[in-house]
Amino acid sequence: MVSNLRKLDTQSSAHGALPQSGGMDAAQPGRFQELAIDFRRPPEGTSEGRSLADNLRRSWAEGEITERHVLDLLSLSLGLSRVDFASEAPDKHLLGLFDPGFCLKHQIVPWSLHQGRLVIATARPERFLTLLPTLERSLKDPLQIDSRPVVATHDDIQNYLAEAHHDVLYAAMSARVPAVESCRTWSHTSHRVQILMLILMGLAAILLLYPKLVFLAGVTWATLTLALAMLLKGGAALTHLLKPEEPEPVPREPTALLPEISVLVPLYKERRIAELLIKRLGRLNYPRDRLDVVLALEEHDNVTRGAVADLELPRWMRVVVVPDGVPRTKPRAMNYALDFCRGEIIGIYDAEDAPEPDQLLKVAERFATKPHRIACLQGALDYYNTQQNWIARCFTVEYNSWFRLVLPGMSQMGLAVPLGGTTVFMRRDVLEELGGWDAHNVTEDADLGFRLARHGYHTEILASTTSEEANCHARPWVTQRSRWLKGYVVTYLVHLRNPRLVLRQLGLWRCLGFHAHFITAVSQFMLAPLLWSFWLILLGLPHPLRHVIPPPLLTTCAVLFFTAEIQNITLGLIATKKAGHRHLWKWVPTLHFYYPLGCLASYMALYELIFCPFHWHKTQHGHSIPEQDETANPPGA
Repeated sequence: MVSNLRKLDTQSSAHGALPQSGGMDAAQPGRFQELAIDFRRPPEGTSEGRSLADNLRRSWAEGEITERHVLDLLSLSLGLSRVDFASEAPDKHLLGLFDPGFCLKHQIVPWSLHQGRLVIATARPERFLTLLPTLERSLKDPLQIDSRPVVATHDDIQNYLAEAHHDVLYAAMSARVPAVESCRTWSHTSHRVQILMLILMGLAAILLLYPKLVFLAGVTWATLTLALAMLLKGGAALTHLLKPEEPEPVPREPTALLPEISVLVPLYKERRIAELLIKRLGRLNYPRDRLDVVLALEEHDNVTRGAVADLELPRWMRVVVVPDGVPRTKPRAMNYALDFCRGEIIGIYDAEDAPEPDQLLKVAERFATKPHRIACLQGALDYYNTQQNWIARCFTVEYNSWFRLVLPGMSQMGLAVPLGGTTVFMRRDVLEELGGWDAHNVTEDADLGFRLARHGYHTEILASTTSEEANCHARPWVTQRSRWLKGYVVTYLVHLRNPRLVLRQLGLWRCLGFHAHFITAVSQFMLAPLLWSFWLILLGLPHPLRHVIPPPLLTTCAVLFFTAEIQNITLGLIATKKAGHRHLWKWVPTLHFYYPLGCLASYMALYELIFCPFHWHKTQHGHSIPEQDETANPPGA
């Protein structure tokens, strides 16, 4: 294949100047159509289903030839002109004919008007005739589109559109989600925050005047939400254990039929992780010409941009620079990079991720065999640095309980699934329909999971694991968890703006699950110290409410608390057994001393909710690089 391509490339160089646009006779458009169809038809005698154009793209992705060679060969074979934007810039008067996101997605630019017909520049000439009906429907002015495009490089088109539509793209990335479903109107001076501050001040005043009454109310609420949390977690785990999902099949159809997958990897101040990230993603065995990894780098982040600039990126990996602005959050960066993606499936990885090699093949197979309403897949997350310290071990137990028992069970029960921040894969058209991510929400993942459910889409759990680096130092752990809890509260309040609409969209069962999940997640962390008071009974000491609550009821509450502790230990043991983490079993009972960190995080989240609701605590990665390179593959599925 390589020798044939080089031969063709030599012929194209010897050919001299390529045909100029408009230089063909009247019979040429039909000839272009014949050539384009033939160029996308698989060669005779092959069973792989790949066309000549596919083979060219594959050779480019594998580094055998350059993009210039590919486009020269395609242009020569199809009888089209090659243009260089440096010397032949597009007509800027035509910029408004198409939406910039549409142009970026399909790698096209309105280039010029020739004899009253609109000439399009494209980086994918072999797909142009298939795209032409969509172009005609999307055209904002009643112009006729020339059926013969000119050919430009992807970089020329992307860079031109990013510069020419800077203001439009800049404005869109912070406000893609409809305002009614976004928290961008939230601020420390907003009406809701003022009400929250008044409530907290009122509770503080009541606490000073009637401390025992407040204590009683707090213990009552904490106990009720504890019982609800036990039902939700226990029911979900039991559902999954009694009806485990089947292993993910790996597709066997020709690679030409596999969809193009774009994977967003937002990076911010990641000096140490960039090189290792390339190695890990390089283990993915998805066809390189169908893989589009987009590194989203902040414009002002010279640390990461410098680290990436020093590396030689593979052809299937590229950089999109996100214009600086506010809020400086991961979802804002992903909103901007989304338009630059080429794939029909959009995935997300974090900087420290090490996915299973066949993960994308499983994603492609699941989407191909599921109806369109199954719009999102969430993979399991695990940690590779479990030996680093105690917090890392407890974090691993917690994550395995969530991603291997509770979350799959919630999906099987038909409840809405709060997404994780990574190893999430979505149908692109659905993601764009929903407006992408809420740029102002610091838990954009959980928010998107419930927005998907509200609009009638479903999330399923993918039987594939991505290993991460556990945040295993106390202060960073607390700040990360405070961001999650703050975002949970904001997400809950945003979706409560119209409770009747949420009930109508979700249905009764999923709406109950929605309320149960958010209420228990926040309440249990904030009110955990009140529940710890039941340890006094076990130690034979008097409980502060012994004269307020009847002894049998107080004992019942204490038994419920201890049963919840046993449930957490049981789930931790089961989850780590399935994940191949049996060495963690002796640490599972110590979770009771791990969760107090979450209490500190919840109080920090409450403070930030009032005074800096959009502040994003950056989690630094790369602390365990020497160890993680040895264990980059997941410990177990």
